[in-house]
Amino acid sequence: MLAHFKTVQSYGSSEIIIKKSRFIGHAKPVYSEEEAILFIEAIKKEHKVATHNCSAYVIGERDQIQKQSDDGEPSGTAGKPILEVIKHQGLKNIAVVVTRYFGGIMLGAGGLIRAYTDGAVVGIEAAEPIYKVNHQQVLIEVDYTWYGKLENELRNQGMLLGEIQFTDKVTVTCFPLAAEAESFMSWATDVTQGQSVIISGEHAYIVHKNLPL
Repeated sequence: MLAHFKTVQSYGSSEIIIKKSRFIGHAKPVYSEEEAILFIEAIKKEHKVATHNCSAYVIGERDQIQKQSDDGEPSGTAGKPILEVIKHQGLKNIAVVVTRYFGGIMLGAGGLIRAYTDGAVVGIEAAEPIYKVNHQQVLIEVDYTWYGKLENELRNQGMLLGEIQFTDKVTVTCFPLAAEAESFMSWATDVTQGQSVIISGEHAYIVHKNLPL
């Protein structure tokens, strides 16, 4: 798993007008090529009377899958600019479609490139760029006598906390960064003076608006 990657939160769309042509940018997180194709086809169906529905997507931890389509616009003036916006912003696992309703004024190659670039940008902004950060679940089980100290120390550290279970003991679910999980478990052992049971759990990507420092 990657330590983190940038994508978008959910589907979003936004519209701009350039020389009477409507450009509607759509963006959505996708995790397979099939999902990307289905999204593009859904936009084409929704906007079937549009002049063009140009698209691009990037999928995979190493951006293994990259595709683009000019959908009838002059070669290199639509799909490529959309793909370049995705790559320039460092986004992964995303599909972007820019729908154009022609307004009667020709834009020229340079104008088309700028328009599809801007359409991709507003679509991505509407879909809310986020970071998915690799955390590891860590369970800390302590007696009630240790819980107050542990909770205070965890909150002072700014630890991301999950469920807290109160049974005969207290089990606190923590989500340190995956790269820091081992040092965190050592720290927790020291804080509780060895009077805790610590279990490492599974890795999970958790959404952040900004990268944790």
